[in-house]
Amino acid sequence: MSEGKPETSPRLLTKGLWVVGNYYCNLYLVKGEQAAALIEVGISAVVDDVIRQLESLRVAPTFLVVTHPHTDHVTGLDGLRERYPRALTVAAEGAAEFLAHAKAGQAIGPEDSHMAEFLASKGIRPSRPPVEEPPSLHTCLTAKDGDEMDLGGLTLRFISVTGHAPGKIVAYIPEIDALILSDSLGFRFPGRGVFPLFLTNYADYMATLDRLKSLRPKIVGVAHQGPLLGPEIERAFEDSEREAAELRERIIRDPGDPEEVAVDVFNKYYKDQFTMYTRDNIMNCARLVVKRARESVGDPKVA
Repeated sequence: MSEGKPETSPRLLTKGLWVVGNYYCNLYLVKGEQAAALIEVGISAVVDDVIRQLESLRVAPTFLVVTHPHTDHVTGLDGLRERYPRALTVAAEGAAEFLAHAKAGQAIGPEDSHMAEFLASKGIRPSRPPVEEPPSLHTCLTAKDGDEMDLGGLTLRFISVTGHAPGKIVAYIPEIDALILSDSLGFRFPGRGVFPLFLTNYADYMATLDRLKSLRPKIVGVAHQGPLLGPEIERAFEDSEREAAELRERIIRDPGDPEEVAVDVFNKYYKDQFTMYTRDNIMNCARLVVKRARESVGDPKVA
């Protein structure tokens, strides 16, 4: 996918697997002989492009898989549901509760609007307004660790992962050695580094990387600036593990006030593709990364 250019057609990765969307928001279509699943639902600004791409393949998804309940992974859901009313939504335990929280409702509109403006600045102009409230996941199917979904010749094997977000699920497709892992590698700046996103727990985040790496996938579907193929997969895992460890070490060795340290983290990473998100969002991510790093060593200064 070319940076800043809308995709006019889906990209075939291997038999039965396509990436759709654009450079900034990657969604993955898995089509078996009996059913199809769209893994990731993106943001409202990419919905109409995704629908056009799916229609070019003459595929209506049977399942819409929400990998986790962060804004950039859920605000496209209602638009896709409207176009594909028979599709069943799949999410992990905890995702519905996260979206139902008052803070999610307050933040989702401004964040979705900011992302739409960012894409427009890159020549990817949305054809629908941003959402104003989060979608409901209370009636969706719940995928648990180890659950499998047979699409007919292709299997979605769900993996519950921790460390980045509550209610997160990813999918491995063993027949084609493909792993659709969303944000599990952090936010990647191709050729320039990674912002490690251990927002809920550092040890869990690192354990997730080890577990996913052990699958030795040949195709990795990341949610942004992806996908990854061949030798770049091993390098991506190594980069993510190294940068997470280095950021944690930098944070725990810094005796400064947590807010000051968080500002330093924010200033290091908030640039280029990462400005797709609001400053408030990424500043909160920086605060969480500082908190989780210090929690990992039992820092008494952590509230």
